[in-house]
Amino acid sequence: MSLPKANILLIGSGGVGTIAALNLEAGGLAQVTAVLRSNYEAVASNGFDITSCDHGSLKGWKPTSITNRIPEITTSSPQKYDYIVCTTKVIADSGGPTGEQLIQSAVTPGHTVIVLIQNGLNIEKGYQRLFPQNIVLSGISMIDSHEVVPGVIVHGSADDLVIGAFRNPGLVDVAAEAAAAERFVRIYSAAGKTKCVLVRDVAYSRWRKLIFNACLNSICALTGLDTGRIRLADDAVETLVRPAMAEIRAAATSVGVDLPAGVCDEVIAAYPVTMYLPPSMLEDVWKGNLIEVESIVGEPLRIGRANGVSMPTLSVLYHLLKGVQWRAKEKKGLIEIPAQGTE
Repeated sequence: MSLPKANILLIGSGGVGTIAALNLEAGGLAQVTAVLRSNYEAVASNGFDITSCDHGSLKGWKPTSITNRIPEITTSSPQKYDYIVCTTKVIADSGGPTGEQLIQSAVTPGHTVIVLIQNGLNIEKGYQRLFPQNIVLSGISMIDSHEVVPGVIVHGSADDLVIGAFRNPGLVDVAAEAAAAERFVRIYSAAGKTKCVLVRDVAYSRWRKLIFNACLNSICALTGLDTGRIRLADDAVETLVRPAMAEIRAAATSVGVDLPAGVCDEVIAAYPVTMYLPPSMLEDVWKGNLIEVESIVGEPLRIGRANGVSMPTLSVLYHLLKGVQWRAKEKKGLIEIPAQGTE
Protein backbone atom coordinates (compact mmCIF):
# COMPACT_ATOMS: atom_id res chain seq x y z
CA MET A 1 0.00 0.00 0.00
CA SER A 2 1.46 3.33 -1.05
CA LEU A 3 1.86 6.11 1.49
CA PRO A 4 -0.17 9.30 1.02
CA LYS A 5 1.59 12.14 -0.74
CA ALA A 6 3.31 14.68 1.45
CA ASN A 7 1.28 17.86 1.68
CA ILE A 8 3.69 20.73 0.99
CA LEU A 9 3.25 24.49 1.09
CA LEU A 10 5.87 26.40 -0.92
CA ILE A 11 6.47 30.10 -0.23
CA GLY A 12 8.01 32.06 -3.08
CA SER A 13 7.57 30.57 -6.55
CA GLY A 14 10.17 32.47 -8.55
CA GLY A 15 13.13 30.94 -10.35
CA VAL A 16 14.33 28.75 -7.49
CA GLY A 17 10.95 28.02 -5.91
CA THR A 18 9.23 26.97 -9.14
CA ILE A 19 11.91 24.41 -9.96
CA ALA A 20 11.67 23.16 -6.36
CA ALA A 21 7.89 22.75 -6.76
CA LEU A 22 8.43 20.97 -10.07
CA ASN A 23 10.93 18.53 -8.54
CA LEU A 24 8.68 17.84 -5.56
CA GLU A 25 5.69 17.04 -7.76
CA ALA A 26 7.61 15.21 -10.51
CA GLY A 27 8.44 12.24 -8.29
CA GLY A 28 4.82 11.63 -7.39
CA LEU A 29 5.44 11.71 -3.64
CA ALA A 30 4.16 15.21 -2.93
CA GLN A 31 1.38 17.64 -3.70
CA VAL A 32 2.43 21.28 -3.64
CA THR A 33 0.45 24.40 -2.88
CA ALA A 34 2.54 27.35 -4.12
CA VAL A 35 2.07 30.81 -2.63
CA LEU A 36 2.65 33.36 -5.39
CA ARG A 37 2.98 37.12 -5.12
CA SER A 38 3.68 39.38 -8.11
CA ASN A 39 3.30 36.53 -10.62
CA TYR A 40 -0.02 35.20 -9.32
CA GLU A 41 -2.27 36.65 -12.03
CA ALA A 42 0.01 35.48 -14.85
CA VAL A 43 0.31 31.95 -13.48
CA ALA A 44 -3.37 31.67 -12.57
CA SER A 45 -4.24 32.51 -16.18
CA ASN A 46 -1.54 30.67 -18.11
CA GLY A 47 0.51 28.52 -15.75
CA PHE A 48 4.31 28.49 -15.83
CA ASP A 49 6.25 28.29 -19.07
CA ILE A 50 9.48 26.54 -18.09
CA THR A 51 12.64 25.91 -20.06
CA SER A 52 14.73 23.61 -17.88
CA CYS A 53 18.02 21.79 -18.33
CA ASP A 54 16.64 19.07 -16.03
CA HIS A 55 12.98 18.86 -17.06
CA GLY A 56 12.91 20.07 -20.66
CA SER A 57 10.26 22.46 -21.97
CA LEU A 58 6.94 22.72 -20.15
CA LYS A 59 4.07 24.94 -21.28
CA GLY A 60 1.43 26.06 -18.81
CA TRP A 61 2.67 23.90 -15.93
CA LYS A 62 1.10 24.33 -12.51
CA PRO A 63 1.63 22.61 -9.17
CA THR A 64 -1.37 20.95 -7.51
CA SER A 65 -2.61 24.30 -6.23
CA ILE A 66 -1.67 27.99 -6.29
CA THR A 67 -2.77 30.80 -4.01
CA ASN A 68 -1.88 34.44 -3.41
CA ARG A 69 -2.07 34.27 0.38
CA ILE A 70 -0.69 32.15 3.20
CA PRO A 71 -3.36 29.58 4.17
CA GLU A 72 -4.65 29.48 7.72
CA ILE A 73 -4.60 26.08 9.39
CA THR A 74 -6.63 25.79 12.59
CA THR A 75 -7.19 22.94 15.03
CA SER A 76 -10.43 22.16 13.19
CA SER A 77 -8.90 22.25 9.69
CA PRO A 78 -9.25 19.02 7.72
CA GLN A 79 -5.65 19.20 6.49
CA LYS A 80 -2.25 20.22 7.73
CA TYR A 81 1.04 20.77 5.95
CA ASP A 82 3.76 18.18 6.36
CA TYR A 83 6.39 20.57 5.03
CA ILE A 84 6.53 24.32 4.46
CA VAL A 85 9.31 25.18 2.01
CA CYS A 86 10.56 28.77 2.03
CA THR A 87 12.51 29.91 -1.03
CA THR A 88 12.09 33.67 -0.67
CA LYS A 89 15.03 36.04 -0.19
CA VAL A 90 16.02 36.73 3.43
CA ILE A 91 15.72 40.51 3.76
CA ALA A 92 16.16 41.04 7.49
CA ASP A 93 16.10 44.85 7.24
CA SER A 94 13.02 45.27 5.06
CA GLY A 95 10.87 46.55 7.90
CA GLY A 96 8.13 44.04 7.07
CA PRO A 97 7.04 40.81 8.78
CA THR A 98 9.73 38.18 9.26
CA GLY A 99 9.56 34.86 7.45
CA GLU A 100 8.45 33.01 10.55
CA GLN A 101 5.69 35.55 11.17
CA LEU A 102 4.45 35.18 7.59
CA ILE A 103 4.03 31.41 7.78
CA GLN A 104 2.69 31.24 11.34
CA SER A 105 -0.93 30.69 10.31
CA ALA A 106 0.02 27.63 8.24
CA VAL A 107 2.22 25.85 10.80
CA THR A 108 0.86 22.97 12.85
CA PRO A 109 2.87 22.85 16.11
CA GLY A 110 4.85 19.66 16.49
CA HIS A 111 3.97 18.43 12.99
CA THR A 112 4.96 20.79 10.17
CA VAL A 113 8.60 20.59 9.08
CA ILE A 114 9.96 23.94 7.91
CA VAL A 115 12.51 23.85 5.07
CA LEU A 116 14.60 26.98 4.49
CA ILE A 117 16.07 26.87 0.98
CA GLN A 118 17.67 30.22 1.59
CA ASN A 119 21.07 31.84 1.97
CA GLY A 120 22.95 33.09 5.00
CA LEU A 121 23.70 32.35 8.62
CA ASN A 122 21.42 32.07 11.66
CA ILE A 123 18.32 32.30 9.48
CA GLU A 124 16.74 29.45 11.47
CA LYS A 125 16.86 31.20 14.85
CA GLY A 126 13.57 33.10 14.53
CA TYR A 127 11.73 29.98 13.36
CA GLN A 128 13.06 27.94 16.27
CA ARG A 129 12.01 30.61 18.76
CA LEU A 130 8.48 30.88 17.36
CA PHE A 131 8.04 27.15 16.66
CA PRO A 132 10.07 25.35 19.36
CA GLN A 133 8.27 22.05 18.71
CA ASN A 134 8.89 22.02 14.97
CA ILE A 135 11.80 20.68 12.95
CA VAL A 136 13.63 23.21 10.78
CA LEU A 137 15.71 21.99 7.83
CA SER A 138 18.49 23.77 5.99
CA GLY A 139 18.53 23.86 2.19
CA ILE A 140 21.56 25.05 0.24
CA SER A 141 20.72 25.43 -3.45
CA MET A 142 23.24 25.74 -6.26
CA ILE A 143 21.11 26.53 -9.29
CA ASP A 144 20.92 28.96 -12.16
CA SER A 145 17.20 29.59 -12.51
CA HIS A 146 15.43 32.87 -13.14
CA GLU A 147 11.92 34.16 -13.68
CA VAL A 148 12.57 36.37 -16.72
CA VAL A 149 9.01 37.72 -16.82
CA PRO A 150 6.06 36.76 -14.59
CA GLY A 151 5.35 33.06 -15.07
CA VAL A 152 8.31 32.37 -17.40
CA ILE A 153 11.19 30.37 -15.88
CA VAL A 154 14.58 29.77 -17.51
CA HIS A 155 16.55 27.09 -15.68
CA GLY A 156 20.06 26.95 -17.08
CA SER A 157 22.24 24.77 -14.82
CA ALA A 158 21.43 21.57 -12.96
CA ASP A 159 19.56 21.81 -9.68
CA ASP A 160 21.94 20.82 -6.88
CA LEU A 161 20.33 20.87 -3.44
CA VAL A 162 21.92 20.03 -0.07
CA ILE A 163 19.54 19.27 2.81
CA GLY A 164 20.31 18.91 6.50
CA ALA A 165 18.64 19.54 9.85
CA PHE A 166 19.29 22.60 11.97
CA ARG A 167 19.77 21.38 15.56
CA ASN A 168 16.76 22.62 17.50
CA PRO A 169 17.57 23.32 21.15
CA GLY A 170 13.86 23.01 21.98
CA LEU A 171 11.77 19.86 22.13
CA VAL A 172 12.82 18.17 18.89
CA ASP A 173 15.06 15.09 19.11
CA VAL A 174 17.97 14.38 16.79
CA ALA A 175 16.48 11.17 15.36
CA ALA A 176 13.25 12.94 14.37
CA GLU A 177 15.22 15.74 12.69
CA ALA A 178 17.28 13.22 10.72
CA ALA A 179 14.17 11.30 9.64
CA ALA A 180 12.44 14.48 8.44
CA ALA A 181 15.51 15.47 6.42
CA GLU A 182 15.84 11.99 4.91
CA ARG A 183 12.17 11.95 3.89
CA PHE A 184 12.45 15.35 2.22
CA VAL A 185 15.52 14.25 0.25
CA ARG A 186 13.65 11.13 -0.87
CA ILE A 187 10.61 13.16 -2.01
CA TYR A 188 12.71 15.76 -3.82
CA SER A 189 14.87 13.16 -5.57
CA ALA A 190 12.12 10.71 -6.53
CA ALA A 191 11.84 11.74 -10.18
CA GLY A 192 15.57 11.29 -10.78
CA LYS A 193 15.77 14.72 -12.40
CA THR A 194 17.94 16.45 -9.83
CA LYS A 195 20.74 15.99 -7.33
CA CYS A 196 19.52 16.31 -3.75
CA VAL A 197 21.82 15.04 -1.01
CA LEU A 198 21.60 14.73 2.76
CA VAL A 199 24.32 16.26 4.95
CA ARG A 200 24.86 16.12 8.69
CA ASP A 201 27.10 19.20 8.95
CA VAL A 202 24.76 22.08 8.17
CA ALA A 203 27.23 24.71 9.37
CA TYR A 204 29.90 23.55 6.90
CA SER A 205 27.48 23.73 3.96
CA ARG A 206 26.32 27.24 4.89
CA TRP A 207 29.79 28.67 5.43
CA ARG A 208 31.02 27.12 2.19
CA LYS A 209 28.17 28.76 0.25
CA LEU A 210 29.23 32.08 1.79
CA ILE A 211 32.59 31.80 -0.01
CA PHE A 212 30.51 32.55 -3.11
CA ASN A 213 27.66 34.62 -1.72
CA ALA A 214 29.40 36.93 0.72
CA CYS A 215 32.35 37.50 -1.60
CA LEU A 216 31.86 36.96 -5.32
CA ASN A 217 28.12 37.62 -5.27
CA SER A 218 28.45 40.85 -3.29
CA ILE A 219 31.44 42.18 -5.25
CA CYS A 220 29.66 41.54 -8.54
CA ALA A 221 26.65 43.43 -7.17
CA LEU A 222 28.80 46.41 -6.22
CA THR A 223 30.87 46.53 -9.42
CA GLY A 224 28.11 45.61 -11.88
CA LEU A 225 30.31 42.83 -13.26
CA ASP A 226 29.15 39.23 -13.76
CA THR A 227 31.16 36.17 -12.68
CA GLY A 228 33.07 36.09 -15.97
CA ARG A 229 33.86 39.77 -16.28
CA ILE A 230 35.00 40.05 -12.66
CA ARG A 231 37.68 37.45 -13.48
CA LEU A 232 38.71 39.38 -16.59
CA ALA A 233 38.76 42.79 -14.88
CA ASP A 234 42.47 43.42 -14.22
CA ASP A 235 43.26 42.47 -10.60
CA ALA A 236 39.73 42.48 -9.14
CA VAL A 237 39.94 38.84 -8.09
CA GLU A 238 43.30 39.20 -6.35
CA THR A 239 42.61 42.51 -4.61
CA LEU A 240 38.92 42.06 -3.75
CA VAL A 241 37.56 38.54 -4.17
CA ARG A 242 40.36 36.47 -2.64
CA PRO A 243 40.87 38.71 0.41
CA ALA A 244 37.12 38.57 1.14
CA MET A 245 37.14 34.79 0.79
CA ALA A 246 40.12 34.48 3.13
CA GLU A 247 38.21 36.47 5.75
CA ILE A 248 35.16 34.22 5.44
CA ARG A 249 37.41 31.17 5.90
CA ALA A 250 38.93 32.73 9.00
CA ALA A 251 35.51 33.58 10.45
CA ALA A 252 34.36 30.01 9.80
CA THR A 253 37.46 28.63 11.54
CA SER A 254 36.66 30.82 14.56
CA VAL A 255 33.44 28.84 15.09
CA GLY A 256 34.97 25.44 14.40
CA VAL A 257 34.16 25.12 10.69
CA ASP A 258 37.23 24.15 8.66
CA LEU A 259 36.94 25.21 5.02
CA PRO A 260 39.88 23.86 2.98
CA ALA A 261 42.24 26.34 1.33
CA GLY A 262 41.33 25.05 -2.14
CA VAL A 263 37.68 26.05 -1.71
CA CYS A 264 38.41 29.59 -2.93
CA ASP A 265 39.82 28.39 -6.26
CA GLU A 266 36.92 25.96 -6.63
CA VAL A 267 34.32 28.68 -6.14
CA ILE A 268 36.04 31.20 -8.40
CA ALA A 269 36.25 28.63 -11.19
CA ALA A 270 32.80 27.12 -10.60
CA TYR A 271 31.36 28.77 -13.72
CA PRO A 272 33.20 29.12 -17.05
CA VAL A 273 34.35 32.68 -17.70
CA THR A 274 32.35 32.85 -20.92
CA MET A 275 29.14 31.88 -19.15
CA TYR A 276 29.08 35.50 -17.90
CA LEU A 277 26.67 34.57 -15.12
CA PRO A 278 25.11 37.49 -13.22
CA PRO A 279 24.79 36.37 -9.57
CA SER A 280 21.49 36.82 -7.77
CA MET A 281 22.50 39.93 -5.83
CA LEU A 282 23.65 41.66 -9.01
CA GLU A 283 20.31 40.85 -10.63
CA ASP A 284 18.50 42.26 -7.60
CA VAL A 285 20.50 45.49 -7.87
CA TRP A 286 19.66 45.76 -11.57
CA LYS A 287 15.97 45.28 -10.77
CA GLY A 288 16.01 47.74 -7.86
CA ASN A 289 15.13 44.98 -5.40
CA LEU A 290 16.22 44.85 -1.79
CA ILE A 291 19.29 42.66 -1.30
CA GLU A 292 20.27 39.99 1.24
CA VAL A 293 22.98 42.11 2.81
CA GLU A 294 22.40 41.17 6.46
CA SER A 295 22.05 37.40 6.16
CA ILE A 296 24.97 36.78 3.78
CA VAL A 297 27.43 39.57 4.59
CA GLY A 298 26.40 41.21 7.86
CA GLU A 299 25.97 37.99 9.85
CA PRO A 300 29.35 36.37 9.04
CA LEU A 301 30.98 39.76 9.61
CA ARG A 302 29.42 40.02 13.07
CA ILE A 303 30.37 36.44 13.93
CA GLY A 304 33.97 36.93 12.82
CA ARG A 305 34.37 40.21 14.70
CA ALA A 306 32.88 38.69 17.86
CA ASN A 307 35.61 36.04 17.71
CA GLY A 308 38.46 38.45 17.11
CA VAL A 309 38.84 37.92 13.37
CA SER A 310 40.11 40.88 11.35
CA MET A 311 37.73 41.38 8.41
CA PRO A 312 38.59 44.69 6.70
CA THR A 313 37.44 43.67 3.21
CA LEU A 314 34.09 42.27 4.37
CA SER A 315 33.57 45.36 6.49
CA VAL A 316 33.94 47.67 3.50
CA LEU A 317 31.73 45.44 1.33
CA TYR A 318 29.07 45.38 4.04
CA HIS A 319 28.88 49.14 4.43
CA LEU A 320 28.88 49.71 0.67
CA LEU A 321 26.03 47.22 0.32
CA LYS A 322 24.16 48.98 3.11
CA GLY A 323 24.36 52.12 0.97
CA VAL A 324 22.98 50.23 -2.03
CA GLN A 325 20.21 48.90 0.20
CA TRP A 326 19.37 52.39 1.43
CA ARG A 327 19.06 53.60 -2.16
CA ALA A 328 16.65 50.75 -2.99
CA LYS A 329 14.59 51.49 0.12
CA GLU A 330 14.29 55.14 -0.86
CA LYS A 331 13.11 54.23 -4.37
CA LYS A 332 10.53 51.86 -2.89
CA GLY A 333 9.23 54.55 -0.54
CA LEU A 334 10.44 52.74 2.56
CA ILE A 335 12.51 55.73 3.63
CA GLU A 336 11.38 59.35 3.82
CA ILE A 337 13.97 62.01 3.18
CA PRO A 338 13.66 65.79 3.47
CA ALA A 339 12.35 67.54 0.37
CA GLN A 340 14.95 69.12 -1.88
CA GLY A 341 15.41 72.79 -0.97
CA THR A 342 17.03 75.77 -2.56
CA GLU A 343 19.68 76.24 0.12
